[in-house]
Amino acid sequence: MLLSVVTAASAAHVRGTRSQASALLGGVNIAGYGSTAAQIDRNIASARNVGAKVVRVEVPWSALEPRAAGVIDPRALAFTDHLTSDAAAAGIKVIMMVESTPCWASSAPASIRARCRPGAAGAASAWPPTNTADYASFVAYLAQRYGPTLAALEVWNEPDQANQHYFAGPDKAARYAALLRAAYPAIKAVDPAVPVLAGSLVGSNGAFLRALYAAGIKGYYNGLSVHFYNLTLASVRSIHEVQLANGDNTPIWLNEFGWSSCWPHYSIQQEQGCVTRSVQAANVTSVIRELARARYVAAAVLYKLQGTNAEDFGLLSASGGHKPAFAAMRSAMLSPLGPTGRISLALRRAHGEVLASGTAPAGDFMRLEVLIGGTLRYWAAFKLDRFNRYSLALPPQLGTNGLTVRVFQYWLGPEVTAQSSI
Repeated sequence: MLLSVVTAASAAHVRGTRSQASALLGGVNIAGYGSTAAQIDRNIASARNVGAKVVRVEVPWSALEPRAAGVIDPRALAFTDHLTSDAAAAGIKVIMMVESTPCWASSAPASIRARCRPGAAGAASAWPPTNTADYASFVAYLAQRYGPTLAALEVWNEPDQANQHYFAGPDKAARYAALLRAAYPAIKAVDPAVPVLAGSLVGSNGAFLRALYAAGIKGYYNGLSVHFYNLTLASVRSIHEVQLANGDNTPIWLNEFGWSSCWPHYSIQQEQGCVTRSVQAANVTSVIRELARARYVAAAVLYKLQGTNAEDFGLLSASGGHKPAFAAMRSAMLSPLGPTGRISLALRRAHGEVLASGTAPAGDFMRLEVLIGGTLRYWAAFKLDRFNRYSLALPPQLGTNGLTVRVFQYWLGPEVTAQSSI
């Protein structure tokens, strides 16, 4: 994670100056293949009720073209037709995230391909295709068939993920860049209006993105997709700064972010710290509203609409009940430029030192400053705990009297500060 200090002079760069509340494409990730037609109907109805403008769904290449190039599976196609038709009728556009190589196209080693079953995603599906033109032809088919219903086509999923679940094999940056460079012109040839999303990045330090730039991805996408769960706002800002440093000003699509309300039953789910349902709801509101103020963020697509027994990221519980986050999301969609969470600060003396504690909105690093006689004498960057709280002991050398302490979030900037004296 790169820590970027935001000054008052650069606050506009972070917060943006949107003039219209409708600029941000807010939406939710929904379940895809494996769902029934009735489940699709319920998902789209719930997405509409929560105010989503877009839904994001995985479209597995291995399911639609399982046996040979150009041979489309009719059942998988019927599913995709139903989903896009439902969404269009509800006034919602679809982000299709297209991954999962069919057995016949996979570049996986022969020992892995030998276990591949057509139509079923497996280890071989995570390997990119041997021939990028095969993938390009498939996404062009999707663009031609569904163009007017699409918010975007997202090229693959998380190629920089450390595991081998999504984009397996060596030379990931070069191979992903080759896939993107094949897909973009193929899509634009059949429907120039369909946005193409690159990246699907999970890393915010920019290392993989810089490798993609070196591999020649510029000019082959309309937006950069990112998936940030930890310090979401800080991560968005960090990757945007990497973009700018490399002459790239394409908008960011935050296509996955969220919090699992699995506390207190669990501490961690899917490598993310569990929170309570009330904290999840507060985070949804504050982060969406802050993203709506960032003019370089095109979309914020929450993960996800409905939770499961294995993970509780949903706005809906596994049984379909509304969690507090559902109402929070709806409120944020109705008034994306509404108020966000407040920063609080309390000071107290204990054991010869001063303790500063309070709460703040989720999503970014915080900064604490101590002034004595109006002069800055100490500062520290820190992050909140999973419940958006903080507690810091000030250095005893500062003393316990005559201190003015102020705390702000980097994303909001120093003009939004909590201050107290002791």
